[in-house]
Amino acid sequence: MNTGFEELRRRLGELQDLEKTAAVLGWDEETKMPALGADARAEQRATIARIAHELHTAPELGELLEELRPFEEEHEFESFEASLVRIARSDYDKAIRVPADLRADLSRLASHSYRAWLNAREQKDYGVLFPFLERALELRRRYVECFAPYDDPYDPLLDIYEPGMKTVEIEPIFDRLKEALVPMIGTFAEARVDDSSLRGHFPRDAQRRFSLLVLERWGMDRAAWRLDKTVHPFMTAFSPSDIRLTTNFHEDSLHGLLSCLHEFGHGVYERNVDPRYTRTPLAEGVSSAFHESQSRMWENLVGRNLATWRFFYPQLQEAFPDHFASVPLETFHRALNKVEPTMRRVDADEVTYSLHIIIRFELERAMLGGELDLRDLPDAFDAKMREYLGIQPSDVTNGVLQDAHWSDLTFGYFPTYALGNVVSVQLWERAEAAVGPLDDQFERGEFTTLRDWLTENIYRWGRTFSPQELLQRAAGGPLDPEPYVRYLERKLNDVLGAAVA
Repeated sequence: MNTGFEELRRRLGELQDLEKTAAVLGWDEETKMPALGADARAEQRATIARIAHELHTAPELGELLEELRPFEEEHEFESFEASLVRIARSDYDKAIRVPADLRADLSRLASHSYRAWLNAREQKDYGVLFPFLERALELRRRYVECFAPYDDPYDPLLDIYEPGMKTVEIEPIFDRLKEALVPMIGTFAEARVDDSSLRGHFPRDAQRRFSLLVLERWGMDRAAWRLDKTVHPFMTAFSPSDIRLTTNFHEDSLHGLLSCLHEFGHGVYERNVDPRYTRTPLAEGVSSAFHESQSRMWENLVGRNLATWRFFYPQLQEAFPDHFASVPLETFHRALNKVEPTMRRVDADEVTYSLHIIIRFELERAMLGGELDLRDLPDAFDAKMREYLGIQPSDVTNGVLQDAHWSDLTFGYFPTYALGNVVSVQLWERAEAAVGPLDDQFERGEFTTLRDWLTENIYRWGRTFSPQELLQRAAGGPLDPEPYVRYLERKLNDVLGAAVA
């Protein structure tokens, strides 16, 4: 083996160790850490971020990557060796444009800002978060300037999560979604759907037991996974064999179950990356849109599928006999797919969900471009909710403060949720074309065929390919919103059509 390549692996392994250590601190901060640990944790994360950035931008690493440039030509494009050098060089070229102190400031502020977000929600007071959000916007603008010149100031932020994509490519996709989804809400929200079975008292322990039953049937292995409580659900992976899911079970609804299904999609992706990639930058999902395609697929295309519930519904009835013992499966399934604008994004149905995302995308661009003063953000958020969804948030907790992502500085992330919806159906159609209809298998409680196809075509590759290359290989084309629109129209006509007045 080339000694330079081995040195590259050593350096990248140390860098990965630091980044995963920072991730452990972040996971603990949101799940287990006592509130008074916040100040110390912010400094700990800032120190690790600074040291990691110094390793990532070390001139010696740049020289080594330049020496290994011919190494890419000596191996097949998709080989581990060529891919590692190529991705490491791309990451290095981006990292050296950002000062170490800015990296540390971003990490430190993310910790402080997250705690402020929790306090702001508790007090229902946007003013508690405002100074942190103001500082976050300042730091993000400094980050953007590191990548000047750019076509759009949003591009460098989008590139963090969706490498190679430009804002101008998102706009026509979102325009098409708005064109299709707004009228769809008007049509299907009129369906007379009895969703009373989804309301009531659902003990958290029973929700957790049932959620784990589903997740383990889908492929969760408790030797490599765990499920914990947090305010805002998320998934993080410290290696392909250490997957952390979080959720928030509410005793008055089953939305915590759906968030478990969503986070499973993220976890199963990271769990099935080729183990050879461990301790390298290849060992993670290729982009946020691909990641969200999996969370949305497992939550919606599998998790809201009638065939899936033909298998699981008897077990749900056993877990909550007071609610579901006398409720027909079809009634439950229709309730699960009811179209109705809701205040909270994480509770949204499949039709309204992408509009929640488009609202946030448009507000982020306005904030970044200086067209929207942060003092006016709550009112601007509410106005968008009225415009696209026809509802008025009851307070800032259900309005501008409902998501953690602005508090933790992830500007540019929100669009990938809606892009993930689009990708999920493109991949689903290709999977069914390859292995045949999946409903019969789901009815028998068999989900391995879908998971194996996704592993072979998506998961195992990690970051070997660019997002655009992987979508071309796996789905046979570029991003296309039309399959997603057709899927929604077909599904909702089947499930709700007869009830539309």
